[in-house]
Amino acid sequence: MDLPKKIAEATQEIFETMIMMEATAGELSPETAKTFHCTVSGMVGLAGTFKGMLAIHTPNQVAMAITSNFLGMDVDEVNEDVTDAIGELANMLAGSIKLALSDKGRDITLSIPSTISGEEYTISCVAETDRVIVPFATEAGNFCVELQVEKEN
Repeated sequence: MDLPKKIAEATQEIFETMIMMEATAGELSPETAKTFHCTVSGMVGLAGTFKGMLAIHTPNQVAMAITSNFLGMDVDEVNEDVTDAIGELANMLAGSIKLALSDKGRDITLSIPSTISGEEYTISCVAETDRVIVPFATEAGNFCVELQVEKEN
């Protein structure tokens, strides 16, 4: 299964239909950031046949632009509206990826979305995972979508 392609397709569709923004997938990079600066991250856990996490990492300015388009209102600071919007975006992406990972997604459950934001923070996974990070470009700036799936023993 071509996970980067599935992530790109799901992200582009959600951005076009729900956010009213164009998101262009970039080249996969072997470099994988674990520490984020002035960023909002939305995360959803996966359990069942596949265990892991889907996350979207958006610099503050991009998160505010996404929220402005998503809610149809001007946003000029990272606030609850922004963290809620990025969390919901992660939830929509996880739902799409869940369907791509298994037969209609029946054997995978999703956690409630959570968000984190701040000047500097690190995200790490305690299990050994296969990690795919797909970068995207929008007119408001760049962001990335990350999928971590636990490696089978």
